[in-house]
Amino acid sequence: MTLAQRLFANLFQGWFQIHRRFPSDLLDDMTAAIADGEHTHLGEVRFAIESRLSLHAVLTGLDAQTRARQVFGQLGVWDTEHNCGVLLYLLLAEHRIEIVADRGIAKRVKPEEWAAICAGMQQGFAAGQWRAGALHGITEVHALLARHFPSHGKARPDELPDRPVLL
Repeated sequence: MTLAQRLFANLFQGWFQIHRRFPSDLLDDMTAAIADGEHTHLGEVRFAIESRLSLHAVLTGLDAQTRARQVFGQLGVWDTEHNCGVLLYLLLAEHRIEIVADRGIAKRVKPEEWAAICAGMQQGFAAGQWRAGALHGITEVHALLARHFPSHGKARPDELPDRPVLL
């Protein structure tokens, strides 16, 4: 995406869509899916949705991947006992999905696996199936975490909030 396209997208797209695409009942379902899935592994999952970036951010070169890493830090996803926090970040204006994984899980999961999750989400979103796309991403992240960091049925503390964050 060129700078001009990014400026246009962040000026005129995304900002009015966040509550229409992610109404409170969907956020409730996403919260439940995150909470339920976390019982199967030792990881922590966060989901952040941002309508758009500021023009200043775009002009200074901030892209979705860098912004996702910033949000990962701001939300404390890096600060989990087993270093296996995962952030699903969605930038509506630019139609970007980024997954940022803490170092513990990043060592074990190949980038292609994260890319496949993003592609599945993107496919759902492109078809206007926001609920299916979001829940698909959450389910697939849980599956990876359960494979690499299983809970073995042991109760564990919930280290991070489960409710998606609207930025």
